[in-house]
Amino acid sequence: MEENLARWTDQIAKEFEHPLKYVNAVADLLAEGATIPFISRYRKEMTGSMDEVMIANIRDRIEQLRELDKRREAIISSVEKQGKLTPELMSAIVAAQTLAELEDIYLPYKPKRKTRASVAKERGLEPLAQKLFDQEKFDVDAFAASFVDAGKDVADAQAALDGARDIIAEWVSENPDTRKNVRELFWREGVVTSKVMKGKETDGQKFKDYFEWNEPIAKTPSHRLLAMRRGEKEGILALDIFPPEEEAIAKMERQYVKHDNAAAEQVKLAIKDSYKRLLRPSLETEVRMESKMKADEEAIKVFASNLKELLLAAPLGQKNVLALDPGFRSGCKVVCLDRQGKLLHHDVIYPHEPQRQATQSAALIKSLCEKYEIEAIAIGNGTASRETESFVKAIGLSNKIIIVMVNESGASVYSASEVARDEFPDKDVTVRGAVSIGRRLVDPLAELVKIDAKSIGVGQYQHDVEQTKLKQGLDDVVVSCVNSVGVEVNTASKELLSYVSGLSPALAKNIVEYRNQNGPFKDRESLKKVARLGEKVFEQAAGFLRIREAKNPLDASAVHPESYRIVEQMAKDLSCSVKDLMTSAELRKQLDLKKYVTDKVGLPTLTDIVAELEKPGRDPRKVFEIFSFTEGVNTIADLKIGMKMPGIVTNVTNFGAFVDIGVHQDGLVHISHLGDKFIKDPKEAVTVAQKVQVTVVEVDVPRKRIGLSMKSNPFADQAPPAEKKSAPKGKPSAKGGNAGKLDTKQFKPKEKEMSMEEKLALL
Repeated sequence: MEENLARWTDQIAKEFEHPLKYVNAVADLLAEGATIPFISRYRKEMTGSMDEVMIANIRDRIEQLRELDKRREAIISSVEKQGKLTPELMSAIVAAQTLAELEDIYLPYKPKRKTRASVAKERGLEPLAQKLFDQEKFDVDAFAASFVDAGKDVADAQAALDGARDIIAEWVSENPDTRKNVRELFWREGVVTSKVMKGKETDGQKFKDYFEWNEPIAKTPSHRLLAMRRGEKEGILALDIFPPEEEAIAKMERQYVKHDNAAAEQVKLAIKDSYKRLLRPSLETEVRMESKMKADEEAIKVFASNLKELLLAAPLGQKNVLALDPGFRSGCKVVCLDRQGKLLHHDVIYPHEPQRQATQSAALIKSLCEKYEIEAIAIGNGTASRETESFVKAIGLSNKIIIVMVNESGASVYSASEVARDEFPDKDVTVRGAVSIGRRLVDPLAELVKIDAKSIGVGQYQHDVEQTKLKQGLDDVVVSCVNSVGVEVNTASKELLSYVSGLSPALAKNIVEYRNQNGPFKDRESLKKVARLGEKVFEQAAGFLRIREAKNPLDASAVHPESYRIVEQMAKDLSCSVKDLMTSAELRKQLDLKKYVTDKVGLPTLTDIVAELEKPGRDPRKVFEIFSFTEGVNTIADLKIGMKMPGIVTNVTNFGAFVDIGVHQDGLVHISHLGDKFIKDPKEAVTVAQKVQVTVVEVDVPRKRIGLSMKSNPFADQAPPAEKKSAPKGKPSAKGGNAGKLDTKQFKPKEKEMSMEEKLALL
């Protein structure tokens, strides 16, 4: 199969408008086992400095073309076995560029069950069908009567005509040009129609926005299509996608009807039957599948973008941390961690109802802070979080101890996982969860990689999309984040190490075991002593692994060992040490990079090296900032219209962003309220984990819905409305985008009525 690689790369170069030599280089490197982070970082000269997204696109397109060629070969083999492979057909199969085009060509030759057309052919009606199809002027009824044969179950002329039309209908439905034209009509004029199933009105209330809904498939956003498909899957909605029937049939008639006579009338009847019985169901299935694929891609893209922002959230850094997993009746779980995240102590306090042991709890927290020299307190943002935060702030701790609310989404998943059981085999799940909360504050990336990305809670319909593609997309993000930050090999967990370029889970485990048996790695070169870590793996991984206390300062940087000699030559030319070169900006300014260019190392790599010498092992993540929610606003009942308050973005979807404002229920900033200017894509305005200022514009306590705005003047020329006492009625706009304008009666963007989307986007 790989002999086709040159043809694939040629096609990809044209599609992506990349120079062929760079596409070939990427394809060759991938085939040799190189990872995307390694290629992007350390092979810039070979690839024209392609970034990770471009390289991943080439990888994915190669796989698509590989699968297309597999299908092409299977089709050729099938037709050849039937003895029907003509030179013309072979040329058409080879020239096909898409799977749909291939399947259209193959359809007439595809083995199928008995059809109405095949039965009619068995009854000898194909000559009649051909005569009608030619549309010559003749006595149709008389000619049809000549095919009457009781032995073949052709009772009369009408039965003969019925059978002949069945044959014509199949010819029409299997014609590649017809399928192409009607397919284009489906995409251009097709309408998604959703209706509630009879008797499901009560059970399907969360889908009520789609009980009577229609909009063009070309304009249906991914989140809305996935929402309707979920309603269909749950048996609440009936979903159809097709264009106006009259237009489709008229298009087909223009292709086939050439005369105005009795035979042509029979052809018209056959065309109508072909569309309604064969073509429409077939193409609707195809369009449903392809639109689902596109919706999946968009949902995965949204999830991946959110996940990246969350993984790259600012770390507090190594601190002695006391972490609290809040609760009322069951108490607040307390753990103390050292600067490396090691569990030193765990306990439980009961400062809230019903026990109200505030004095004892305060004393314990104070003593633990003193005993373990606590520098920061992490509080999970779940049940009783704001009450616990208020309690901790009121007990008189040192001002030097920072108190931070931490998003605990997925902590319970980690605490019950095999990873957590291996790490803390003798500890309860509640202790493990509290440890996870504390470690997230110190280093979000290192802790979140232990959790299945789907459980982190920043996706959009992640349970509805194709799971293999979702996993690939999210794995790409995790790998990219881990390698862009770099990993300290002497402290990293095996879970974190397993995402390093070139390292498998087995190799990551071997590294940890070697470290435990032999002590910390003293330099990168000693990594080669780890079982099964050979030269190829070392090449892929070494640049992303850091050894902070190594004798060679380059071992703590992103400079790859293959480039050490270049840095050493630079230092020699300036009569200084490598360490001097890393600490002196004046020395680096004296470097003439062109002097070090070779046939393998160019200015892109040399520029990266100098940048790394300036800030060796620099962390690309932002600097940690302390954040606090509004004091005294702890529940949704405390909210008032017009309140301005700080929040943290927890999820970004295609229709807006969810923001945690510290009341145990995220509020929605609809896309129309993300800024004063028109916003086409919410990701342009906000990112997950971003700290924002919002204004409360709606409070619906019964349905636990909060409307927020990031506009400078969200009430523009109207008085703020009162809080809603019950769920408002309404229907979402079918226009998409920022179609929802301020409703002067309810002050509510129309699309924000999509209660189902708001609820399900958090799943």
